[in-house]
Amino acid sequence: MDRTGEGPDDRAAGVAEDDEQQGDEHQGDEHQGGEQQGEGGQSPAPARGRRRIPVLVAVAALALVLDLVSKLVVVAELENHAPIEVFGSWLQLNVIRNPGAAFGMGEALTIVLTAIAVAVVVVIARIARKLYSTPWAIALGLLLGGACGNLTDRIFRAPGVFQGAVVDFIAPKHFAVFNLADSAIVCGGVLIVLLSFRGLDPDGTVHRD
Repeated sequence: MDRTGEGPDDRAAGVAEDDEQQGDEHQGDEHQGGEQQGEGGQSPAPARGRRRIPVLVAVAALALVLDLVSKLVVVAELENHAPIEVFGSWLQLNVIRNPGAAFGMGEALTIVLTAIAVAVVVVIARIARKLYSTPWAIALGLLLGGACGNLTDRIFRAPGVFQGAVVDFIAPKHFAVFNLADSAIVCGGVLIVLLSFRGLDPDGTVHRD
C-alpha cells in the first residue's frame, strides 16, 4: 500500500490496520486448518502407557513359587502320615497324588491335561503382546502361575514325563482335595469373567454392549 504524502499519524494508523488484517488472516488459516484436520481424520489415540508384562510375570512367579514350595514342604513332612486338622474335620491337610485335573477330575486324561496346560501358557504369552490392563495382567498371571505349577508336577513327578501326578493337599470337608495352583487358576478365571462383564479388554479399552 502506497502511503506517500501521509502524515506520521496516518502512517501509524495504516500500519496498525495492516497488522490487524494479517492477524485476522492468520487466525482464519488456523481455523481452516483445524477444520481440515477434523474432516480429514481423527486425532491420534491417547497413549495407553507401557504393557503390563512385568505385572503378569511377577504375579505368575509368586503363584508358582508359593505352589512349588508348599508342595515340597507337604511331601517332605506330611506324605504317608495321618491328615492334619486345621479347623477340625472341616479343613485338613492330606497329601494325595492326583493324575487328573484340578479337584481330582479327569484322572484318565493326564497327557491330554498336560497338553491343555501347555496350550494355556502359549495363549497367555500371545495375549501378553497387547496387554495394557493391570487387572488383566493379574488375572492372567494367576492363570499362568497355576498352570505352570501343575505342569511342573506333570513333567517332573512320577510315574513319568507328561504323566506325573499332581500333589494335592488342601482337603475341605465334603469337597475335592486341591492345591495352591488350583486356587490360583480358579481365582484368575473368576477375575477374567468379572473383567469381561465390566467390558474391560486386555489392551485396556472399555466397551459397552
